[in-house]
Amino acid sequence: MGITLSGVGKKFDRWIFRSLNLSVADGESVVIIGPSGQGKSVLLKMIAGLLPCDEGQIQVPAHHLGMLFQKNALFDSLTVRENLTFPLRERLGIRGEKAEALSKEMLSAVGLSGSENLYPDEISGGMQKRLGIARALIVDPEILIFDEPTAGLDPITSKKIADLIRSLKAKKKLTSVTVTNDVHRAYQLGDRIFLLSQGRLLGGLSPEQTQKTEIPEIRQFILGLKQGPLTEATVESGGPE
Repeated sequence: MGITLSGVGKKFDRWIFRSLNLSVADGESVVIIGPSGQGKSVLLKMIAGLLPCDEGQIQVPAHHLGMLFQKNALFDSLTVRENLTFPLRERLGIRGEKAEALSKEMLSAVGLSGSENLYPDEISGGMQKRLGIARALIVDPEILIFDEPTAGLDPITSKKIADLIRSLKAKKKLTSVTVTNDVHRAYQLGDRIFLLSQGRLLGGLSPEQTQKTEIPEIRQFILGLKQGPLTEATVESGGPE
């Protein structure tokens, strides 16, 4: 189930971006990279239906959508198991033994068996991320939205989480949009990679093409160069991320 953005714009005290167009095909994985302050997370929240468009239109079947938030947005007062049974009950009306069975199956899928009765602050950052992925998946979405899915994790755990996302996505044939500043994870997760900067989406290239591209903004970002077209734009923009 695909996603279409047509002439999309968002403003707060100023326009963050305008006239953005993007089409994500069924089963495709699109990754959006770019400097901080350019509106990547804002765009993601608009796709998820958490923020309205100020111009243009976004077409996405919201009832088929699951989202992993940057800081996981877990319920601290609920156990690992309860964090999964909550959306089953509230979104799908599933309770009792069926909810318990589904949560147990999902915890096993993300490698959290045995952690059912722990609270989020009793498990590691990587485990919290796995729980966030499990909660996004347990409502059986056809579209997944990931906001910085490996932020704050060490490189080994980061790669494991990206491997898990890729594996589960392939197994369930999901469509996904991911925002990340981790170029290595972008290569790992994306069928196509875009860079959002100065109100424009650039690229839309495969990981291999992205690494070889001569587009100046993308080259500066992926190589971490101090000088280039992004440097001045990043200083001047300073908008919401």
